[in-house]
Amino acid sequence: MPNLPQTVISFLAILQLGAQAVMTNPLYMPPEIEHQWNDAGCDVAIVADFLYDQKIKALRGKLPVTKYIIASIPDYLKFPLNLLAPIKLKKATPQLIAKVEAGPSVMFFKDLMKSTQPAAPKHRPALDDVAVIQYTGGTTGVSKGAMLTHRNLSCNVQQIHSWFRDVQIGEEVLLAALPYFHIFGLTVCMAWPVRAAASLVLAANPRDISLLIKSIAKHRVTLFPAVPAMFNAINNTPGIEKIDLSSVKSCFSGSAPLTEDVQMKFEAMTGAKIVEGFGLTETSPVLTCSPLLGQRKIGHIGIPMPNTEVRVVDPEDGRRELPFGQEGELIARGPQIMKGYWQRPEATDEMIQDGWLYTGDLAIMDEDGYLRIVGRKKDMIIAGGYNIYPDEIDRVLQAHPSVFESCTIGVPDEKRGETVKAYVVLHPGEEGITSEQLDDWCRERLAAYKVPRSYQFREELPKSSMMKMLRRVLRDEEVKKSSS
Repeated sequence: MPNLPQTVISFLAILQLGAQAVMTNPLYMPPEIEHQWNDAGCDVAIVADFLYDQKIKALRGKLPVTKYIIASIPDYLKFPLNLLAPIKLKKATPQLIAKVEAGPSVMFFKDLMKSTQPAAPKHRPALDDVAVIQYTGGTTGVSKGAMLTHRNLSCNVQQIHSWFRDVQIGEEVLLAALPYFHIFGLTVCMAWPVRAAASLVLAANPRDISLLIKSIAKHRVTLFPAVPAMFNAINNTPGIEKIDLSSVKSCFSGSAPLTEDVQMKFEAMTGAKIVEGFGLTETSPVLTCSPLLGQRKIGHIGIPMPNTEVRVVDPEDGRRELPFGQEGELIARGPQIMKGYWQRPEATDEMIQDGWLYTGDLAIMDEDGYLRIVGRKKDMIIAGGYNIYPDEIDRVLQAHPSVFESCTIGVPDEKRGETVKAYVVLHPGEEGITSEQLDDWCRERLAAYKVPRSYQFREELPKSSMMKMLRRVLRDEEVKKSSS
């Protein structure tokens, strides 16, 4: 399901029952759903009616699910919207409502809510019981299920709450624009606001920027967890300066690097403060964050959350701790670290060694303990023997006043092994900008070996459902070109 009231109700009910939740991306194609649900051994599926009709119905014979509970967007709308909404939802492409036939294994969410007693079954899960089997994005291979326990989620919520010291219990309004099927949305936009007794404004489509802006203004949103692409899109919405977004106080940014230009522009426009954090599916997800009321360093992901230890180690041996200012792999341990991968002990042993989780991210720690991510080990470009980090190049490109966003990758090169290529989306009206102008900009700000050897202008870049750049898609395109 997308972010609906039924999503929140179902998730909390599943945890109280002592069952395990498997959050599934509504954008998944049938083979991805088939892999995930069979891998997890799902018994019950709670599905939006239109997704059941479009994807699940034809797939049922390949799935282990024995009961389907069907939810519909109008279920929790007030009169007369509950009567008017189906008309609009039917006109959408694809349709966002569908008629589903009831049967022995197909039931309806609203009917079950009316026909059953409100008293929940008496069950108290243990802290170390698995609460969620949260699947990784699968960007580096087959998607794996991270086993997150009740302790993992509870501790991470408490860690987040201790960071946001100015949050007033029962007084805040949080915009849940990040999808609940993603761990960032699940913990930061559902579990934490429940702890803070905040009102939730649910956004079913994080790509609908105009609706997000309207929601902030209409509901006087005070807390806005988001990804950099959202902040950037809001900044560049025509007429945004005429809309009152001053209710926003605190923002949490993660999932991708936040550029200084985007951060400063959004803060100047709203009066809010953005703190940047870092984490993984396997860490529930928050590992580090800049303190909301403490020292903030632009371009850094802050310091470890309470009760969390981090080290920067030699990426070759994985053991030797490196001095301040030297780049290496970031490893961590703390109460938010997953139990392991579901039915994958070898992958677990590779990821967690002696209690330390190896993130695969390359970082630098300064003398104050603040961390800066310089790239991922698997994204690192090695050109002519030099290590080059795409994130660093993208920060420089996105600081150019004509560049809306960019994505840099390494492409095969006979002489250098790899060479640097940048894909660029320009702001509307800036189509006259040339590769030579971007090259001059980069040469003034980067060492010569880091400067892209080629630029490709595009109308848009491939992104995940979390609006995270998909470098692998661009790399795959380049591989196909070179082999054809």
